Amino acid sequence: MAEDHLKAREIGEVLQNLAYIKKVEPIETNIIIFEINETHTTEAGFVQKLIKNDIFIIGVGQGKLRLVTHLDYTDAMHDEFLKILRNL
Repeated sequence: MAEDHLKAREIGEVLQNLAYIKKVEPIETNIIIFEINETHTTEAGFVQKLIKNDIFIIGVGQGKLRLVTHLDYTDAMHDEFLKILRNL
């Protein structure tokens, strides 16, 4: 579980440095909740770009999106996901 929390924090750090992310909620566990900066893309547009990369996330309402790291989320997946986020 500690690895999942670390990966979540790493994702949060990458998200916070992207122009198309408005806000990342404080990350205390393996859950990342964030908002899209609508001047760069819409929430739906962002989700569609991720789907094209075989990444599926859900909205939690009020314009917020949620990601969760878990045991089956490997280091290779993590590295690829961070790369995709940076290149969207």
